[in-house]
Amino acid sequence: MQNDHFSRHARQVLTVTRGQDPLHGPGSDPSIARSWLRCLEDYHLDPALTIAPTVLEHDRLLESRERLQQVLHIAGTEMNNLHQQLSGAGHAVLLTDARGVILNCVTAPSERKVFEHAGLWLGADWSEACEGTNGIGTCLVERQALTIHRDEHFRGRHTGLTCSASPVFDPHGDLLAVLDVSSAREAVSRQSQFHTMALVNLSAKMIESCYFLRHFENHWLLRFHLQAESVGLFSEGLLAFDGEGRICALNQSAQNLLGLPRGRLLGLPVEMFFDCRLDDLLGRSSANASASWPLRTRDGRSLFAVLRGEARRAPGPRVPAPAKVERPRVPGICLGDEALQNDFRKALRVFERDVPLLINGETGSGKEAFAKAVHHASQRADKPFVALNCAAIPESLIESELFGYRGGSFTGSRKEGMRGKLQQADGGTLFLDEIGDMPLALQTRLLRVLEDRLVVPIGGEPQAVDVRVISATHRNLQERVRDASFREDLYYRLNGLEIALPPLRERSDKSQLLDFLLAQEAQGQTIVLDADARQALLDFSWPGNVRQMRTVLRTLAALCEGARVGLSDLPAIIGRVPVQARTVVKQPLEDAERLALLNMLEQQRWHMTLAAEQLGISRNTLYRKLRKHGIALRSAG
Repeated sequence: MQNDHFSRHARQVLTVTRGQDPLHGPGSDPSIARSWLRCLEDYHLDPALTIAPTVLEHDRLLESRERLQQVLHIAGTEMNNLHQQLSGAGHAVLLTDARGVILNCVTAPSERKVFEHAGLWLGADWSEACEGTNGIGTCLVERQALTIHRDEHFRGRHTGLTCSASPVFDPHGDLLAVLDVSSAREAVSRQSQFHTMALVNLSAKMIESCYFLRHFENHWLLRFHLQAESVGLFSEGLLAFDGEGRICALNQSAQNLLGLPRGRLLGLPVEMFFDCRLDDLLGRSSANASASWPLRTRDGRSLFAVLRGEARRAPGPRVPAPAKVERPRVPGICLGDEALQNDFRKALRVFERDVPLLINGETGSGKEAFAKAVHHASQRADKPFVALNCAAIPESLIESELFGYRGGSFTGSRKEGMRGKLQQADGGTLFLDEIGDMPLALQTRLLRVLEDRLVVPIGGEPQAVDVRVISATHRNLQERVRDASFREDLYYRLNGLEIALPPLRERSDKSQLLDFLLAQEAQGQTIVLDADARQALLDFSWPGNVRQMRTVLRTLAALCEGARVGLSDLPAIIGRVPVQARTVVKQPLEDAERLALLNMLEQQRWHMTLAAEQLGISRNTLYRKLRKHGIALRSAG
């Protein structure tokens, strides 16, 4: 029966594209007919093909999400609001990148399987070139909002869907993303989509505006409209300019209100278009602009505006002071390494959005300290941080440690029972160290907890828990997935963002870290390192990483009778190696590593993901090594 439908639909598509337009049906819409023709002639697609959409590899999907991280953050709230406005049932709210790859999906958990069966899952490529006429792909080609209703799809496989999509543009007028609402219900009529389309358009404009405001937060930003009450709403004009008064970007509404295309505005002084001197304009600015004031254009149109920025008190060069980068609150950890700082900022941002973190690094590199720092810098700082080392607990005990048990549920159990780590971490953070060593049976149970947010103690009843999960491992989890010792679905669930902690020997802040750890272990005691002792500590390779350095410094602090530590006070493994010898040995090793990196990059034609895989390291670690050896990036080809 299904095959008959596909065949009928394919015949209809072929009839239309041959110029034999029916009087009724999807082919009567010229835009649909044009799209169908593109699918046949340009993309050479088969309308009767029944295979599911192509899905990006996990690593590539994560890369795509990272590139649009700010957009995803902004769109997340708007997508949830849109789903609620549509009464939820029967709808999936999707956000794709400018290629048509789905990066986020909001739908009811009970309907997830329905939409996945329809091909609407994370990483699926819905470009017109891959899937033919559809809401997402055709919206990207047409660069305008549209609805594709059931049989209007090119491929028979998609005719059960109704999709309303709206483009999201960046401040420069380029396509940034597509916001789409899809329904798999048969009862959905085309007329019913007018309301849906209006809501999708509104949400897309809200995402655009918010992204514009964030993108140019360090610029002067003029917001204006014909009506005073509309300033601050999605239909307002947005115009960003620099300290010299030259226009850097503007949205479509600004172009419409000024009656000029983008090309005739960019790079020109803002004074050319508004009847107001730059000094006077800047004098009306404020950091939290709210009340609007009248502003006329050079051709006499009356507008209302606000200007965001720090107010100027005296004339002078029109360059705003560079914005200070706000460093996150980082208690208990040294982050002098620039790459590590950036990783921490990323980790904190995604953690606040309930995205699981996976920390990868050598033993002793500070994975738990990093996880604690993220927790203490987050809004959950006053809630519990509970750690469980999956490798340090016997397999027979991990289940009770993690999930807890009801009193009397097994021989030897406490009468009062025990709350597991998941319950102890309720409201806070659960840190699962050496997650790669978790038994397979418990991996299944953990996955269920993460999906349902319910924990079932041994012998007990389900209990709701609110936990954020940070995992850590020194193993290659992808290899463990391939050898079936680690569940693939759990790996994807835990790996919302992977952070690769560098070993101590590769960190650029070793000197700062040494002072930081010494101050902690001294506990108020005055301890000064002699120059040769300090250099020996910095030159040592530290195979045990931060943990080993901390242990050495703790020992030195305990044994220090005066205020100074000399070279002779250091452990033999550190203090007996002359600096000269260390320098001589170090250089050839670094040269060899540099040569190995260059050879592998050339072999993989400078494709970073492939090179990292062949080297057995993460992309983050690869980039760190490139910076360390001063290797400039080249384009893949």
